Amino acid sequence: MGVGAGYIGIGLGAGLCLVGAGIGIGLVAAANCQGVARQPEAANTLFTQMIIPAAMIEGLGFFGLVIVLLGALALGKGVPAATGASSAPAAAQR
Repeated sequence: MGVGAGYIGIGLGAGLCLVGAGIGIGLVAAANCQGVARQPEAANTLFTQMIIPAAMIEGLGFFGLVIVLLGALALGKGVPAATGASSAPAAAQR
């Protein structure tokens, strides 16, 4: 039950990473379009200034997806089962 809920949480985390990055890039592009509409002669400057924040937002989205992927890979290994009541090695119990 816990592993299944973990996978659901990882899926939601990946979705939120992508949606957040998409909204951020969309807002940056919308502001750029408004700026070009108001001052068409500054289109090249505005485009150049838009690329850096868009790349940073996209990088942050990828970073979030890497964290989610690492969580999924760690969750896939599971929790090791306990072998005995004590935590002492088997050789020390002989």
